[in-house]
Amino acid sequence: MLQLKWLLVLVWILTAVQPSFADERAKIVGTWKVVSWESEFQATGEREPVMGKNPTGYVIFTPEGRFMCVLTGEGRTAAKTDEDRAALLKSLVAYTGTYRLEGNKFIVKVDASWTPAWVGTEQERTFKIDGDRLQTFSPWVQSVTRPEKGMARSFIVFERAK
Repeated sequence: MLQLKWLLVLVWILTAVQPSFADERAKIVGTWKVVSWESEFQATGEREPVMGKNPTGYVIFTPEGRFMCVLTGEGRTAAKTDEDRAALLKSLVAYTGTYRLEGNKFIVKVDASWTPAWVGTEQERTFKIDGDRLQTFSPWVQSVTRPEKGMARSFIVFERAK
């Protein structure tokens, strides 16, 4: 009888927990447009809009577990020289891979990226969904967009695309 009781408790727990994972996945699936992107620099506590006040771009979470991201800074113009083309990389973040959810984090196993150093890595972001807003922040890492400023973490806000 005691074993049956514990079996029922286990079944109840698994039933209660599984939908919450499914609910979080269902909430994050879709296309999200960037609203703002700030970086906080660990050395100074300074926060700045690294890609300008009006960055552009999207992240996409598919139901099958694919993540895609293209974010660009404001004020980009067509390149005319090799130096211009190289400079455009400083206002671009683009990567894709498979993602999984672990509580309030999504982890992307990167399989293609604008920076080869990310290929094969896992990029972890903490997230919160509030209605049609997706807020994300990264762990402290060496700044990719502003390496001269040292360690940074990003705060990005997205809005569900219509």
